[in-house]
Amino acid sequence: MQGIVRRGETGNHTADPLELFYDLVFVFTITQVSHLLLSQLSWKGALESAIVLMAIWWSWNYTTWFTNEVDVASPVVRLLMIGLMLLSLLMSISVPESFGNRALLFAGAYVAIQLLRHGFLAFVASRPGTLERERALHILIWFLIAGVFWIGGALIGGHTQLLLWVLAVAIDYVAPLVTYRVPGMKPVSSDAWRVMPEHFDERFHLFIILTLGETIMITGSTTSALPLDAGRIAAFVLAFVGTVALWWLYFQSGITDAAHRLESSAHSTLLARDVYTYGQVPLVAAIILSAVGDEFAITHPGHHLDHGQLLVVIGGPLLFLLAEFLVFWRFTGSPLWERFAGAIVLLGVGWAGLHADALQTSAMVTASLVLVIIAGAFRQRRESARAAA
Repeated sequence: MQGIVRRGETGNHTADPLELFYDLVFVFTITQVSHLLLSQLSWKGALESAIVLMAIWWSWNYTTWFTNEVDVASPVVRLLMIGLMLLSLLMSISVPESFGNRALLFAGAYVAIQLLRHGFLAFVASRPGTLERERALHILIWFLIAGVFWIGGALIGGHTQLLLWVLAVAIDYVAPLVTYRVPGMKPVSSDAWRVMPEHFDERFHLFIILTLGETIMITGSTTSALPLDAGRIAAFVLAFVGTVALWWLYFQSGITDAAHRLESSAHSTLLARDVYTYGQVPLVAAIILSAVGDEFAITHPGHHLDHGQLLVVIGGPLLFLLAEFLVFWRFTGSPLWERFAGAIVLLGVGWAGLHADALQTSAMVTASLVLVIIAGAFRQRRESARAAA
């Protein structure tokens, strides 16, 4: 359609200010997910929080693929993005009651985001008979199928809602793995998508920073609402250092050099799918878990953590290290062994945490992350020396 210019045709491969504006909704959304987990710290609560996070991530992730393809400066695309932003905000305000009175609002907003965006790609931004329309239709059909389970679960409620939403998430997350195959329709090759490496690199890394910013917000808001003493100030400082450590680890890992690797890869779409679409969501989940763990330590620094709280305090950094280990392995074929070793150390910290208070456990977790950073710096120095030799 005239007026819908493809991003690659404009020469602009970086994030548009509207995309950054769109992201502001997700600062609030991530906070909502943290509070959802805090409000029901149980296996069921963890599953519900994971489902909500995976839906939120899927809506943001596909919008990033969308803006990777079209020119956001187009007025009609800008209006669509603002509409998606409003729907995302509606989804966000329903998060605390997403398995209660606002289930239909959450599911309806999520399904509307997916159908509206890819309906636009299929019927407005693409001409009949083109590859762009064909691939958009494949994705749209998968969203329609998953949408039945999202809306059905919201209408039925109870344990059935949980089951149907697990199925909906499974359908959504399996779709890219099978390249959105639809019986009776011509398969779409993974080469049908064109990845703009600089845009992807910037967008996904900004989302990690956004999530880390939410952690800073929780640390500050929790501490400011409580009386201050030496233990609480120490817990606050450790929470801040721990967040800085996660930031340092992420940008030390080499994942941030993705643009060059994607550009030179023979299978850039599959690599972008694995490293970004799937690989970043456990990192986001890990940061949220870490934020919740920090809140426990700041609220009761001198108390022993119960098993659920201890699992969160250890689990966030542990998941982060394991996710970096696997993502970097997929990205380069060469794993970051110090990340794996750090995860093993955190398992030992978890055992020690059974006999320590929250402040001591937080200190051990933070020290473990700092040691991994130091080990990573030595690894990078050795690699640089070998490359220069």
